Amino acid sequence: MGGNAGALSLTNRIWVNGVPAEASLAADGTLRWRTGAGDERCLAVESDVLGLEAEGQRITLRAFVRSYREVSCGGGSFGKRTRRDYVLQLPTEEAASQWSQRLRDCIKSLGRPKRLFILVNPFGGKKSGRKIFHREVMPLLVAADILYTMQETKYQLHAQEIAYSLDLLKYDGIVCVSGDGVLVEVVNGLLQREDWDAAIKVPLGIIPAGTGNGMAKSLLDSVGDLYSISNATFAVIRGHKRALDVTTILQGEKKFFSVLMLTWGLVADIDIESEKYRWMGSARLDFYSLLRIMNLRRYNGHVQFVPAPGYESYGEPLKQNGSYMGNTALSEQGQANNAKVKSCGYPGPVASFDGLEWRSIDGPFVSVWINNVPWAGEDIMPAPEAKFSDGCLDAVIIKDCPKSALLALVLKMSDGSYVKSPYVMYLKVKAFRLNPGQRVGNPTKGGIVDSDGEVIARGDRVNDGIHRENLMSYGPLIQMTVDQGLATIFSPR
Repeated sequence: MGGNAGALSLTNRIWVNGVPAEASLAADGTLRWRTGAGDERCLAVESDVLGLEAEGQRITLRAFVRSYREVSCGGGSFGKRTRRDYVLQLPTEEAASQWSQRLRDCIKSLGRPKRLFILVNPFGGKKSGRKIFHREVMPLLVAADILYTMQETKYQLHAQEIAYSLDLLKYDGIVCVSGDGVLVEVVNGLLQREDWDAAIKVPLGIIPAGTGNGMAKSLLDSVGDLYSISNATFAVIRGHKRALDVTTILQGEKKFFSVLMLTWGLVADIDIESEKYRWMGSARLDFYSLLRIMNLRRYNGHVQFVPAPGYESYGEPLKQNGSYMGNTALSEQGQANNAKVKSCGYPGPVASFDGLEWRSIDGPFVSVWINNVPWAGEDIMPAPEAKFSDGCLDAVIIKDCPKSALLALVLKMSDGSYVKSPYVMYLKVKAFRLNPGQRVGNPTKGGIVDSDGEVIARGDRVNDGIHRENLMSYGPLIQMTVDQGLATIFSPR
């Protein structure tokens, strides 16, 4: 068949990897070909092609395909992808020019990023961030013709400093090859800028290379993609985006921004105290979980929340006496806090709680776990109903639980089914306040408040290398409010 540039599809008799075939290239960039043996195969520019190069009558498509894509032109979401080139030999240079131009136009129309700033954490997880970038991430970026600037983080909060001063006009996105911690630092750095309102709209990407990879797992799992470094990289390359809620954690003039979770009690103790067993790798969490359950702690305290619609039956109406601050006092405190921090970057959502019913739950507590996304790690799913931009936080509260039942709950966290237990209180909230107290039976010992894997408040004074002036106080109310869809993140389609 001859070239037909005016039709919706370009059709030609071509060679694909040296095999003659009848081929067509649709206006949407779908390439189909049928060999002499009758096999029909296809590639879709949007979902399979990284980039291309053309010379003379030859076009080389650099693709990232699932193993079955060549056999069936349909396609589900699952399947391991592999990097592969497809060499198309057109009958004439004129036909090759028409085909390559259409392919380039299709790629251009997708709005993919052209230049990225990439932060690599060489210290996170198994300290393999540098190797992951050079072996798995960089080859795909090069194949997709994406220019990039790569910088390694050198110390804690370095990514935050970089994001705070980065010339954002040079880039189409910031990508973190790391665990969740560097992503959180970037969000905090962007929101501390004077131009925070524009800065926070810069698309963010996450490629898992740390201990906690909850955001990458949540993004890939949300569309049924296999969790892998290469799939996370391809999601960035394809350039699809989604909105992401950002939570402001506030106490007085101290504030942090969170995109993942806040924990207090059992989960925080396991996450932070198990650091001394880091040499065990990921097994440290399993080992320390068992240790902490066998020597279970419960903490006195109090939580307050504005329930999302449908969750109004949880807790009790907030007391209006001197024991806890009432709605009016808290509202005034929130307005004062907003005024204090407004001059230094994003002030947090200016939420008015007037007319909303705050409810409360008294301790003691085994665990309080507040989540923004479904997954906290590759195999830990604390919040199966969490959404990326619903303006809500998913609260998981355990007040009391026998040790044997608690151990069974931990084993069911890999699929989220633990939330069905009668010992687990699972609800969605629009705002949340934590008033952490001392350990039951040991009033001299406090707990740990952990946000996105970092200590933000500690009841005990320990020599852990954390600058105490950066921490919130343990005991006074810590408030969490949500700004719906404030940030933007690269997401698989």
